[in-house]
Amino acid sequence: MKKSSLASLVGAIVVVVGGGWYMTHHSAEPAGGHKPLNGGQQGPTTVRIVAPVRQDVPVVLQANGTVTPISTVDLHPQTTSTISKVHIKEGQFVKAGELMFTLDDRSERANVDKAQAQVERDRAALADYERQYKRALELLDKKFIAQGAVDTLKSQVDSARALLNADIAAARAASVDASYTAIRAPMNGRVGAINVYPGSLVQMTTLLTSVTQLDPITVAFTLPETALAGLMAAQREGAVPVQVKLDNSSLAVNGKLSFIDNTVDPVAGVIRVKAQFDNKDTALWPGQYVNTQLTSHVIKDATVIPQNAIISNTRGTFVYAVDKDQSAKVVNIKRLYAFGEKAAVSGLNGDEQVIVDGKQNLRPGGKVRIASAETPADKPADAPADGTKQKG
Repeated sequence: MKKSSLASLVGAIVVVVGGGWYMTHHSAEPAGGHKPLNGGQQGPTTVRIVAPVRQDVPVVLQANGTVTPISTVDLHPQTTSTISKVHIKEGQFVKAGELMFTLDDRSERANVDKAQAQVERDRAALADYERQYKRALELLDKKFIAQGAVDTLKSQVDSARALLNADIAAARAASVDASYTAIRAPMNGRVGAINVYPGSLVQMTTLLTSVTQLDPITVAFTLPETALAGLMAAQREGAVPVQVKLDNSSLAVNGKLSFIDNTVDPVAGVIRVKAQFDNKDTALWPGQYVNTQLTSHVIKDATVIPQNAIISNTRGTFVYAVDKDQSAKVVNIKRLYAFGEKAAVSGLNGDEQVIVDGKQNLRPGGKVRIASAETPADKPADAPADGTKQKG
């Protein structure tokens, strides 16, 4: 029994030692069962490259906007009276000067007649004083009256003339008051809800209705403050085209930039702008939510590369390019404008071989191999193109 136990113990020790030796010597070998090439160094990384392209790039800005009328007028009476007649209907389109409401004007017409009568009375009095003054001048030449009497008549003429002018002004004021009884459209537009009816007592605080101008119309939206310089430059060169698209519709309306606010919102970092559109078919409606698009400026002869070639991390924004010795070098760039799958950048000369695919396995200075058309860039450099395993 003792010999059997001793033999078992020795066997166990041999197994443990052998297993440790096996793990130590075989763990350094690659998973594929063969040793790495080039004396243990990693082979070149297969990559795909692209050449930068020179082209003009329009900078297109998109934003959500709200349709706003150029003007909306709330109609209030300028006198206390009752409605005699309503000449328009809710939702009706009216032209500037069109009669909309008529108020009871009997009192105003009486005041106008009274003022006109006062004017006629003063005009007759002035004519009488002028005749007396003329006869007095004739008598003065013949020495029949004194100069003082003539001067008195002259003062009476001047006083009568001033009184006549005052009464003429009062008659004009009465006519203005009478005109308030006819309320007309201040502009071309669409009538809103009507809040009064014939017989309604109205005062200066009473809202009769509102008129909103629909053609032309504006769209208000905001853009980032970084776009301000380009917008100002484009506006100085001429009209800046703006296009809006309605939600759930392929309809597009074209207009032009009409307003850039005089201040930038310091909290949001945006600037408020407006675009004006012809709206004869009333495709745009006040308060409507639309998508706007405009070209602020054009980057002339920009360097364009695919966006998936750009790497951004804590070190900055850069791309990998193939150096003369077939190694990867870092080129720092700045993204100027991104559009679709491409981006306009600065920092490149334009003759670089920019690495697009395979960059995830690269390190600065690492050797690269440019993939052929039939070799995928993500395949290891030491792997055959047909995907078969190498023999050990």
